[in-house]
Amino acid sequence: MSADTHGLMEGFDATVHAPNRLRICALLDAAGEAEFGLVQQQLDVSASVLSKHVTVLMDAGYVEQRKAVRDTRQRVWLRLTRRGRDAYRGHLAALRAIVGASDPAL
Repeated sequence: MSADTHGLMEGFDATVHAPNRLRICALLDAAGEAEFGLVQQQLDVSASVLSKHVTVLMDAGYVEQRKAVRDTRQRVWLRLTRRGRDAYRGHLAALRAIVGASDPAL
C-alpha cells in the first residue's frame, strides 16, 4: 500500500462502513439519542436486524443504550459514545478523501 493510499484509508472504519451501521451512526450523530423503535422505523428493518447491528456497534464501544420506562413500557434509547462519534466522523472524512482523490472535480 502506498503512502497516498494509506493516507486515504486513515479513519476508514469497517465496523461503521456496513450500510445499516453507517445509517445508525448518522441518525444518532444527528439526533444525539433515539429510541430503538424510531431507529428501526427510520431504517425500515426488523427489530432483530437492528439489534444485531447495534450489538456490533456496542461491542466496538461505539453505541450505548439506556433503558427507561415510558408510557408504562420499557423503552431502549441509543446514543453514540464519544468513541463512536469520533469513529463515525473519521469514517466520513476517509470516504470524502477517497471520493475526492478519485474525482478531479472535487
